Amino acid sequence: MMDIADSAPVEASGPTETMILLPATDIVILPGTVLPLSTGRADAVLALQEAARTDQHLVVVLQREPFVETPGIRDLHAIGTEVRLLRYFTGREGSHNAIVQGVGRLRLTGMATTAPYPSVTVQRIEEPHERTPDIDARGHQLRERALDLLRLVDQAPAEIAATIRSVEAPGALADFVAGLLDLTPFEKQEILETIALLPRLDRVITRLAYRYEVLRLSSDIGQQTKAAMEGRQREFLLREQLKAIQKELGESDGATPELDDLKRKLDQAGMPEDVAAQANRELRRLTQMPEGAGEAGMVRSYLEWLTELPWQIAEKPPIDIALARRVLDEDHFGLEKIKRRILEFLSVRKLNPDGKGPILCFVGPPGVGKTSLGQSIARAMVRKFVRVSLGGVHDESEIRGHRRTYVGALPGNIIQAIRRAGERDCVVMLDEIDKLGSGGFQGDPASALLEVLDPEQNATFRDAYLGVPFDLSKVLFIATANMLDTIPGPLRDRMEVVSLSGYTAEEKLTIAREHLIPRQLKENGLTPETVDLDDDALTLIIEGYTREAGVRSLERTIGAVFRNVAMRVAEGEVAQVHVNAAEVEGILGPRRFESDVAQHASVPGVATGLAWTPVGGDILFIEASRMPGTGRLILTGQLGDVMKESAQAALSLLKTRAVAMGIDIDLFTQKDVHVHVPAGATPKDGPSAGVAMFAALASVMTERAIPPTIAMTGEISLRGLVLPVGGIREKVIAAAQAGIKTVMLPARNRRDYDDIPLSARTSLDFIWLETIDDAIAPTIGTYGQSG
Repeated sequence: MMDIADSAPVEASGPTETMILLPATDIVILPGTVLPLSTGRADAVLALQEAARTDQHLVVVLQREPFVETPGIRDLHAIGTEVRLLRYFTGREGSHNAIVQGVGRLRLTGMATTAPYPSVTVQRIEEPHERTPDIDARGHQLRERALDLLRLVDQAPAEIAATIRSVEAPGALADFVAGLLDLTPFEKQEILETIALLPRLDRVITRLAYRYEVLRLSSDIGQQTKAAMEGRQREFLLREQLKAIQKELGESDGATPELDDLKRKLDQAGMPEDVAAQANRELRRLTQMPEGAGEAGMVRSYLEWLTELPWQIAEKPPIDIALARRVLDEDHFGLEKIKRRILEFLSVRKLNPDGKGPILCFVGPPGVGKTSLGQSIARAMVRKFVRVSLGGVHDESEIRGHRRTYVGALPGNIIQAIRRAGERDCVVMLDEIDKLGSGGFQGDPASALLEVLDPEQNATFRDAYLGVPFDLSKVLFIATANMLDTIPGPLRDRMEVVSLSGYTAEEKLTIAREHLIPRQLKENGLTPETVDLDDDALTLIIEGYTREAGVRSLERTIGAVFRNVAMRVAEGEVAQVHVNAAEVEGILGPRRFESDVAQHASVPGVATGLAWTPVGGDILFIEASRMPGTGRLILTGQLGDVMKESAQAALSLLKTRAVAMGIDIDLFTQKDVHVHVPAGATPKDGPSAGVAMFAALASVMTERAIPPTIAMTGEISLRGLVLPVGGIREKVIAAAQAGIKTVMLPARNRRDYDDIPLSARTSLDFIWLETIDDAIAPTIGTYGQSG
């Protein structure tokens, strides 16, 4: 128990009590007042929750220094307020709020507890009740001054005046009026610590008189401002009369040429009738405004936006499918299915220009060419291309625009993009649509996009800034995303998904030769005669220094090699450089990636699985071990619920086949089994590791090692069936790049075999699994063999 070193000379009566403490940094609650509180401190939140649960009163005390996070008794004022918790609730942003009512004054005598929330020992301070002529006179003056102050406040609630009239006790009246005044916390604390009635009334009357004078002067200033505004209106009328006189006399006005130019642009914009009528109304308003009026600039900016938008569609030649095919082949290597789907899309557009075709959404890992495909489509259609980045957009106004009532308001990104393009039939790429921010108090941008991407609705799209319909039906929208899971269902339903997979090493080699190396040569000021990067060096860069589905990191790494060459050429050290594999290691350092198979030792309990990630395929190792125990299954590696269930199903399936596989059934009750998936910092989930889980458990129980060159994927059922999974193309590509020789896939995924690149098909052996029995012989041998 700590005693207060600096307490106010206040008489306290009654026994010592223990109450929950709520330290305050910027608020003082006077007895009889009702105020809201908000806190984010963990101990204060616990204190509020405890008071709400047990219906206890709290003591609110102002801190001497607001920046102290965990105040002790010496950090608090000696006098606090006993409060009653009227309501406790949490806000949207995680804040904790309460509404409390002051009950009486308390004197702190010591600190009782500090955890989990602070509590203090207190004594109640009795409110004085003496009535003398001096006290009654001051109470009467305080009441009249407070009512006079309320008359100066616009729309002051009548209940406040009624309360002031009804309060009889001078002390309670002083506390109530002081709670209404705009005082600093320390001024209110001074009144709280003044127990005697006469000095307390004097202090409140002094503060009240000062606030009354401030409001009276503010009211006088407002009246003067109003008179000045009336004078400006009179000046406006006189100026308008002057304009009329000048017009009759044939004299020119300086603002007329600018307005005439604006009217000429409006007439030439080719707007629909309803839009033109709205524009002319705004133009008439502008001509009637004084030249220096603040709203004139807003109206002028609005009219300029209307004149700069492409309301008409220019005649375009029909789409040339042969040109489109040539453009796609020039800009992109491979992607045959994607190119065929784009050509089908363009063919339908050519045959039915007014049709409402689907909106394409390219989904794939970073760096596989989604954005450049959109640019190629625009080039093939001879249309302007604009890109709208949606990553991180969390405000509906970014799509629909801001209302013109706001200062600095602008149209949304869609209208701005069309203005940049200068054509109403342009190609608009909605980039990173899967990274739209979630809806909040600012609205949901994904919901705003529903109208934009619906061909049945977007012909009358209404931007909040424009306030008139704008036809988006001729705009070709193309979206890109890395994954579909984060795109809301109604938005995904409006698009046709076109999936792009990662590239094989051979495809990356060709892409680097045809696209990346020429671009990096140009950017680094080199020529093909200056530097020669041979195939061995390029293969080393692909396999040893990059591991990605796309080619962005590959291009950056090639750029790093060329920058080193450029430095040597610029210094005059060499005139021509041949870069081989040894040269690459000298420039880039040791290899960053080794074959994953090399990391897999041939020990029992380790199986190689295949995984799909948003950035392409990958391999992962499933490690199992057994130890003395009671038959528990231990799972680690930050596994999701579905993956944990796969491990449990694999163990149950192994138990049903234990006798046939020559496994001692007592092992399952006398040993604990631990399954771990390395890279523990990375979350993992999904059912496709079921086969690998079973193989790892079977391997550790039979003590037979699985060959490290075998990888597998597939979901299992308790009946032993191997069920199909997704991402086969990406998984097989990852297996080939990692040095795997044999992959085991669900038999029902044979339909995906044609999607696998030819290079991967020829370098791998495939085993198709109907049941889990098909996976046992290639991994741990046939039934009945001893471990």
